[in-house]
Amino acid sequence: MSYYHLRLSMVCGLIALLTTPVLSQTTRSVAKPNETVWVIAYPVKANKRAQYERFIHEIFWPGARNLSAAEQKIFKQTRVMHPTKPEADGSYAYLFIMDPVIKGADYGIESLLTKMYGKQKAAEHLKLFKDAVIEKNYKSYYVTQSKD
Repeated sequence: MSYYHLRLSMVCGLIALLTTPVLSQTTRSVAKPNETVWVIAYPVKANKRAQYERFIHEIFWPGARNLSAAEQKIFKQTRVMHPTKPEADGSYAYLFIMDPVIKGADYGIESLLTKMYGKQKAAEHLKLFKDAVIEKNYKSYYVTQSKD
């Protein structure tokens, strides 16, 4: 390959990287005072962390590309936080922070998966999620952004 072709390939690759939007790398808005923020804590079984993270980062988030622009906004305004240590019961609490909450938006994992992948594939993916979490210990908090 000539120097010219190598340089052209590098420039084209750089342009592609800079112009391709990635949901996890978009600019995020945050709640203004008095807007609602929703925090969900999903306790994940210690031996299912890799499965859960694969579901979130390789299936659920990338699948948002198959949704409408309005539904993609849900993902743009949601952060996923990974735990740094286990809880007292040995599980690991992963947080979803919807900041701010979009009124009337569909945040249902099963519903979103169905829109992304169709009913059959969504059921397979949902099983990965449900198998990894301890549903009875799930916690949800609606909070309001303070003025400070």
